[in-house]
Amino acid sequence: MSIFSEKDQLLIVNAIKEAENNTSGEIKVHLEPKCPSGSVFDRAKEVFEYLSLHKTALRNGVLIYISYEDRKYAILGDKGIDAIVGPEFWDSSAVILKEYLSSGNIPQGLIYCIAETGKQLQRYFPLGGGENKNEIPDQISFG
Repeated sequence: MSIFSEKDQLLIVNAIKEAENNTSGEIKVHLEPKCPSGSVFDRAKEVFEYLSLHKTALRNGVLIYISYEDRKYAILGDKGIDAIVGPEFWDSSAVILKEYLSSGNIPQGLIYCIAETGKQLQRYFPLGGGENKNEIPDQISFG
């Protein structure tokens, strides 16, 4: 059962598609009601592996994880991203997500967060020549 309407889900998936049009990076959104582990970051790492986000060619997958009843979140990038950027790389995306999560407008927060994440990825992972292969499905995953 989703906390989002079909329209919200479509807007979020479209935001992912649009963000990925300008970068070789891959963005995935995963939602679940509660974080089953003590650490939201540890849970995000588990989900990252479970969804095989580490299997992109450039190791530039990103997970935006939210446990909406707990109002917890994590933004996690793969090794290809971590190798060239610092931990502050996700700060602007995290600020957006935190603001909207606390206000309860998660769908709009995700749309803005995805757009910001795409802008950040474009700086370091612009589209190269050739085809932009979609390595990770754009649909939201639910836990």
